[in-house]
This record gives sequence, structure tokens and C-alpha cells, in this order.
Amino acid sequence: MTSSRFAFAVGVLVLLSAPASAQTAGQANALRQDAPVRFQSSISFFVPGPSGDGEEAQRLRDKARRAVYEMAARECDLVREIIARECRMETVNINIGRQSYGSHQPEGYTVNGSMNLQVFLK
Repeated sequence: MTSSRFAFAVGVLVLLSAPASAQTAGQANALRQDAPVRFQSSISFFVPGPSGDGEEAQRLRDKARRAVYEMAARECDLVREIIARECRMETVNINIGRQSYGSHQPEGYTVNGSMNLQVFLK
């Protein structure tokens, strides 16, 4: 289990296990189901390859962005499968940094992505 998924699971458990102090259990469940919950998930990875200005480097950057978008879509699918009746993607952020430090480091891109989801619990 990745650290972001573990943190997600811990956050969900804390949210679901904390009772509302001034409400009955039935009222707490009704509120929890109707109020949206926001989730953030992040991913970082390295894509080796050319990091210049050429066409092949552009294809590599496109492939990296596509990977983050696909992960964001799957994240909503996963959340719906486990705890949500509805999931809406609010934002997806992608940062791609060129890495070409010389012979000791491989050439390529460091990719950081994050997604914010609005979730309505089951």
C-alpha cells in the first residue's frame, strides 16, 4: 500500500469513527452522507528519456501528463468503489521538471501530480 493510499485510509477511518458529540447516531449518519468531503491525493515519479526541446521530449512530457490524468480518473473510481456514492474531481495539478544533471543522473523528467476530489460518502 502506498503512503498516499495509507494516509487516505487513515483519514477516512478517523472521519468515519469520530461521533458527533451533540447528535444521535442517526443524525450523524444523515449529515455524513449529505455533506461533501474533500480528498487530496499526490503522486511523484520519474520518467527517463530525452529532456530537450525536440519532438520525442514533447511526447515524453505528454505521456507523463496522461499518466497523472489517468491516475486521477482511477482515484475517483476507487473511492466510489470503497466509500463514496459520488466523486467529483475538482482540480488536477501537474508539475514536470527537467532533469539533465550529467553522467551520474539519468536524463528525463520528475513528475509531481496532485488531485483534489469532492466526495459524497455512501
